[in-house]
Amino acid sequence: MTATLLSIGHGYSAAALVRRLSGWRIIGTTRRVEKAERLRRGGIEALLWPGDDLRPAIEAASHILISVAPDDGGDPVLRALNQAIGDAAPHLRWVGYLSTTGVYGDHAGGWVDETTPLTPSTHRGKIRVLAESQWRALAARTGLPLHIFRLAGIYGPGRGPFEKVKNGTARRIIRENQFFSRIHVDDIAAVLAASIARPDPGAVYNVADNDPAPPEDVLTEAARLLDLPQPPEVAFEDAEMTPLARSFYAESKRVRNDRIRRELGVELAYPDYRAGLRALLAAEG
Repeated sequence: MTATLLSIGHGYSAAALVRRLSGWRIIGTTRRVEKAERLRRGGIEALLWPGDDLRPAIEAASHILISVAPDDGGDPVLRALNQAIGDAAPHLRWVGYLSTTGVYGDHAGGWVDETTPLTPSTHRGKIRVLAESQWRALAARTGLPLHIFRLAGIYGPGRGPFEKVKNGTARRIIRENQFFSRIHVDDIAAVLAASIARPDPGAVYNVADNDPAPPEDVLTEAARLLDLPQPPEVAFEDAEMTPLARSFYAESKRVRNDRIRRELGVELAYPDYRAGLRALLAAEG
């Protein structure tokens, strides 16, 4: 029987996973007609959702990946499809929910792992915790083979810092003891593929690289690789930022990734931002 992945909210990380799934049937959802057409040209069976009836796709799937962001009510996928997904639990081999390390909240630059209590301070983090709890409840009730992946800040092709450094809009925003964790999209795909190959229902994985770092260090390295002047420094208190951008600085933590290496055997292709930036620059020319 052909393995079938239903990718709900088929986006950047899901697309990287699909590139690793040779011979699979892929069904992907999107909100936009033009993106659906683009997915079909790439060999993906595209559905518009919300809109199309996903129940036949859920029934056909052996694996489901959810990449849809939560809203104030939690997970919109479950709000619409709770019954259908629960009914499909007996024949599903793997379900992956893409969450975020924002669920841990602020730890003043300290380390967190998958056992750390979830104490988010931002609205984004709080609704992620709510969505995770809804998926856990469904899994407890139905036996759904749920796996939760808490992703650090995602970068990769088309999502690197080089353009801002080149066009002069980059600013190194300085805030004492500010640490972010990151992950290259190809390493996300490697973790998801490893989990699919080695399912462990109920497992939670932090998906982050080995080297959490202040955000200004990444811009410093990008400028060095481009042989351009360092972007100017701006104190956090004086920086002009959108409320969303400023909210990212409300929490500082370093995310441990031991579990993906120990339990899934994943060796990151880009273990730190330096390796990732070098690869991006080589790919972008």
